[in-house]
Amino acid sequence: MRFSTKNNIIILTITIFFTAIGNSYAIGPNFKRPAAPNVARYTNDDRMPNLPEPISQKFIYEQNIPAEWWALFRCKKLDQVIRLAIDGNPTLAAAKATLQKAKEEYTAKTGVAYFPNISADLSMSRQKTSTAAAGISEGKGTIFNFYGASVKISYLFDVWGGARRELEALQSQVNFQDLQLQAAYLTITSNIVASVGKEVAIRGQINAMKAVIDIQEKQLALIEKQLDLGGADRSQVLAQKTALEQTKAQLPALDRELAYTRHQLAVLVGKFPNEESTLPEFDLSELTLPQDLPVTLPSELVRKRPDIRMSEELLHAACAEIGVATANMYPQFILNSGFGPESNTIKELFNGNNIIWNIGANIVQPIFRGGELKAKKRAALAAFDQAAAEYRQTVLYAFQNVADVLRALETDAATFEAQIAAFNTAEEYFKLAKEQFNNGAVSIFILLDAERQFNLTRIGVVQAQAARFADTAALFQALGGGWWNNAN
Repeated sequence: MRFSTKNNIIILTITIFFTAIGNSYAIGPNFKRPAAPNVARYTNDDRMPNLPEPISQKFIYEQNIPAEWWALFRCKKLDQVIRLAIDGNPTLAAAKATLQKAKEEYTAKTGVAYFPNISADLSMSRQKTSTAAAGISEGKGTIFNFYGASVKISYLFDVWGGARRELEALQSQVNFQDLQLQAAYLTITSNIVASVGKEVAIRGQINAMKAVIDIQEKQLALIEKQLDLGGADRSQVLAQKTALEQTKAQLPALDRELAYTRHQLAVLVGKFPNEESTLPEFDLSELTLPQDLPVTLPSELVRKRPDIRMSEELLHAACAEIGVATANMYPQFILNSGFGPESNTIKELFNGNNIIWNIGANIVQPIFRGGELKAKKRAALAAFDQAAAEYRQTVLYAFQNVADVLRALETDAATFEAQIAAFNTAEEYFKLAKEQFNNGAVSIFILLDAERQFNLTRIGVVQAQAARFADTAALFQALGGGWWNNAN
């Protein structure tokens, strides 16, 4: 058969026609991003208590959150530790590798979907045939060699857009992994800030507790001296010793919590726990509490939170899979061709007379698959419904998270105000007792008790201040952490 120019033109026209259809049409629903919820505020009253400076904080709506939000705490040591974590944390390294894997899988599928499959085949065989196949009972048969070299081309026309929908789903997976990396980045930085806040709180409590122990030891020494002089009884000594030992008993637990916190900080940075000494130590005085807190509008939260965006990408992928399942129910158009020489000797292999070629087209229409294809489409529809429900649940949890943190910051501010008031009162009482003691108006026991109460209120102030730092960091995490402003 001679393959004419007219036939070539017909095949080329058909190829262009089906390719154009495949590149312009994709069966199945087109994904529509879910609308932002019609919610005006996170809580009934998103306002901070009106407190005096410098303990006040206020919410600033519609103000953008910086990518390096932790810089608002104005602590160089904190910046240093976070940069170490960004470079050395294994979770971040794993997230980056997973993202690269998703990108390569997308690239691999792109080649399959849009380009023909071309392969080269070089074959060589030796065989013997029997004369019995020709109806001759006698004969030794024939031994001959066979050599072939060919190029084979096949192309699946994406008429219904099934391959394009697969690419769409894979692109959503790439986007998902990119957001997973941003979520890991946000989680690790937030955990570091929380660990630092916990460390300064524990150190503040330890220092205040040691001051209280020192005062109690002085009180015990005075009571024991009075016992020797007959001015006190043994019950007073035992009572003071009990109070002293109870206070001392609290130190080991604080030391343990401090060690745990330092170990956690080392691991977050990508170091072993025994390397925690290589990291800087933190003190409450080195951190500055941000006064202005940027808050994302409720209508924008679904575009900012990595977890919501990740759930949205899963919903997008589930939508694309409906198109894939639908396309598999329609005819598949495949073009096959081959070209190359065949010969029974290597010498004659590339003789022009031994060149063979073929070209053909197949149309494959599924007729009976035992209900498999319809069941897969129903499964894809159910998977989309599942992803939609999970998306809505993710949004609800996200709004709850932000609302809880806003309320926590409000109560933190009120608690801190009350602790400051108690501290100021205890300080005034201590100063008065000290003045009266110097004038001989009160005993040393009253002075020491006033100093003890003063140091106990210091613990309350430290705890309240640390809670404000922790919840401020939690707010930035709940709002997405400004990852969209990250130049990297």
